[in-house]
Amino acid sequence: MVRIDLKEKEAGTGTDLDSVLAKQRAAFNAHTNPPWSERKANLQKLGKAIEEHAEEFQKAISEDFGNRAYEETTIAELLVIKGGISHALKHTKHWMRARRAPTALQYKPASNRIIPQPLGVIGIISPWNYPLQLAVMPLIGALGAGNRAMIKPSEYTPRLSDLLKRVLGTIFTEDEVYVATGGVKVASAFSALPFDHMIFTGSTSVGKIVAAAAAKNLVPCTLELGGKSPTIIDESANMDTAVARIANGKLLNAGQTCVAPDYVLMPAEKINSFSDAIIEKAESFYPTFAGNKDYTSIIADSHYARLQDLLEDAENKGARIRVAGDDDKQQLAKERRVPLTVVTETTPDMKIMQEEIFGPLLPVVASETLEDSMQYVQSHERPLALYWFGEDKSKREKVLTETISGGVSINETAWHVVQEDIPFGGVGPSGMGAYHGEHGFETFSHMKGVFTQSRFSQGKNLFPPYTDKTRKMLGLMKKIL
Repeated sequence: MVRIDLKEKEAGTGTDLDSVLAKQRAAFNAHTNPPWSERKANLQKLGKAIEEHAEEFQKAISEDFGNRAYEETTIAELLVIKGGISHALKHTKHWMRARRAPTALQYKPASNRIIPQPLGVIGIISPWNYPLQLAVMPLIGALGAGNRAMIKPSEYTPRLSDLLKRVLGTIFTEDEVYVATGGVKVASAFSALPFDHMIFTGSTSVGKIVAAAAAKNLVPCTLELGGKSPTIIDESANMDTAVARIANGKLLNAGQTCVAPDYVLMPAEKINSFSDAIIEKAESFYPTFAGNKDYTSIIADSHYARLQDLLEDAENKGARIRVAGDDDKQQLAKERRVPLTVVTETTPDMKIMQEEIFGPLLPVVASETLEDSMQYVQSHERPLALYWFGEDKSKREKVLTETISGGVSINETAWHVVQEDIPFGGVGPSGMGAYHGEHGFETFSHMKGVFTQSRFSQGKNLFPPYTDKTRKMLGLMKKIL
């Protein structure tokens, strides 16, 4: 297992974090509802800073992983952030406005409004797999909603974490945005802080720990977790299209993606041809895996060993293993590279079918009908994403309406995550709450309901002592309802 110097003395103790939170809360209380001009300026300087340091971020992330293509970081992190900031700059001024709400007839001529207000200080705990995107995207929502923020990045990406701390420290004061670097002790202290809202992205197991810590202070949480995201290939699917897009979604970041297609459901008679086709597609993407600058390394020795253990367990229980490429195994291990590996003849007792894979291993499960596939999905924990490939609209709608998942991409994988006009979030074990775009603005805001009574109100007729006039008024109200 790779050991990382956590530098906890530099990162700050729990007491230091308490102090930063106190500063941020005092600053917020002195300025509770920043105008659009301030929020706009914060978003603009955030975008400018990320763009100006783009190459440094690419380099830091690649070094933390062992290798990750600069282009992959651009696609999966920098462009996503740029899109999020652009969308927020276009729409946040409108989202900030108070909005009228209907008033039930029996209470007229009173009126209702909803006023968005900042919550205060937002805690952001971000993971290692997309260490820049998953720290900055929640920050965009928090700043757009008028909040202060504290960020705790993963200890698995120390170079990126230190760079993010330095870059954000040049454009924000400590009482605006603060980055806390360090290891488990810092993370534990961070999750126990009495934030006004906390967002955590990571594994379900750690999410439970974070939620429990937050509950002690009644801190509301948005949890972006994971799980086993299924891919259903219908008989009406264009197989060439499906193979290419599943391969791309599975191999992006070497499968270290919370919404990567975790396993495939399809008829048994098509499994061999699918396996051959997706292996061939992977080899066309990456003619070699070892030494290939376009292919991402597994983040750490412990994660590499975990993937090997999943494969060994599956093979020992009768699975068939097919590996893309013919790279030297020792060199692959040295570089922590795992080629696309298709696992067929799977059984439920295999660990690869019980745990989120988070790597480029792709189990294929025999499922003869759409009903079989849906029953399989619904009998397991609700996933963060679901993918369906096919052209049959009636079957597509059946899947959409009768399965439950955090989000869905149709004839594609993963791209629903970067759409700013739809929410991104999990359900049940794959998470709670959502963000991105307006949904992020509302997550990091208090949508305050305001009732304004009219001077012409007849509510006084409901005051005690109760009389025939009161009872007559109640009768009228019942009729209205």
